[in-house]
Amino acid sequence: MRRDVFQAIADPTRRAIIGMVAQQSQNLNTIAENFDVSRPAISQHIKILTECGLIVIKKQGRERYCEVRAGPLAEVSDWVEPFRKLWAERFDKLDVLLEEMKKSQDPNPKTQKTKSKSTKK
Repeated sequence: MRRDVFQAIADPTRRAIIGMVAQQSQNLNTIAENFDVSRPAISQHIKILTECGLIVIKKQGRERYCEVRAGPLAEVSDWVEPFRKLWAERFDKLDVLLEEMKKSQDPNPKTQKTKSKSTKK
């Protein structure tokens, strides 16, 4: 069964494994040593990552090394991109609004207090 890349990144342990293996190819024992879960649990995470195409396992002698294949993450990036653009636009509008608010304020705080006192009378 081919799993969805979103299933792979939904779990924090799998995201951590991807991050580790992205930095350097690692064997299964080294990966398992970095987590406080059983070796079979790590093997299950690796299996899911392999099914999603995010990790490939290569044999070197008696060892099995995991290597990352980031290509499938493009699907996640494509899905996130419209939201990134939306938030970038909103933050740009907020910057403009804050700049306008700064300009409209009186630069002298003492004058601001005097004005508010005189309007109370």
